[in-house]
Amino acid sequence: MTPAAPHDDPRTIPAEMNAATVAEIDARLAGVERDHGVRIAFAIESGSRAWGFPSPDSDYDCRFVYVRAGDDYMALYPQRDLIETPMTGELDVNGWDLAKAIKLLVSGNAVIVEWLTSPIVYQALPGFRRACLDFAGDVGERRAFAMHYLHLGRRQLPLITEDPLATPLKKIFYVLRPALALRWLRLHQQAVIAPMRFQTLCSEANLPLALAREINGLLAMKAVTRELGLGPVPAAILAIILQELERAEADHPAAHSERGGTHTRAEEFFRLMVRRCEV
Repeated sequence: MTPAAPHDDPRTIPAEMNAATVAEIDARLAGVERDHGVRIAFAIESGSRAWGFPSPDSDYDCRFVYVRAGDDYMALYPQRDLIETPMTGELDVNGWDLAKAIKLLVSGNAVIVEWLTSPIVYQALPGFRRACLDFAGDVGERRAFAMHYLHLGRRQLPLITEDPLATPLKKIFYVLRPALALRWLRLHQQAVIAPMRFQTLCSEANLPLALAREINGLLAMKAVTRELGLGPVPAAILAIILQELERAEADHPAAHSERGGTHTRAEEFFRLMVRRCEV
């Protein structure tokens, strides 16, 4: 099972996003295509805005996947597989080559899957994200995606445990989101890919009512407060984070095997999508 198809509309920008910042993102994307001789297959918003828990001062994290001309992939000295633009103020715009994106997807990296399901789209070639998402559902290994969220949760956990009485409260969401993704995958055994949106994870994770209310209260405060400040992590929230991380450790062995023929299918899909992007 894969998530619902992304919007057919190649551009989906919420009205509350800063128009000047969006225009700067558009200009940078155009500059990437012009200066690097690539075609952007899709460009989306990642980070807290796309996850569903932005603050008034949240950064803009535009991510994109680009495709080079077919001959460029046969170069004796291949170019880098990522393109970065300067980070300025609240703006962060960078992207991956399609080849890098596919290889990471096959290895179980859930980041590219989240890009494919982001609700905020700056631009996209018609049908490209849908084709990639179908491919992800076909070759993706749910255990590998779960391990991605487990590693992410473990890596972020010190943000809220180093000083439990004086934790930056906005950091709670960066640990809680991967924990709830693990819970969602555990409760939806037929699914391969967890939803990107935090609100969807919460509503479909069978949370105790009191816990859901506590999380929603923090969400409401984060949406209107530039800095939530420091404070103790709510006990119920910390408990579910630790519970889901510990359970995932037991349920998902560190090693995973890719589905048979995955590399062959990845090669075929890559060639198909490169041809599809040729002008």
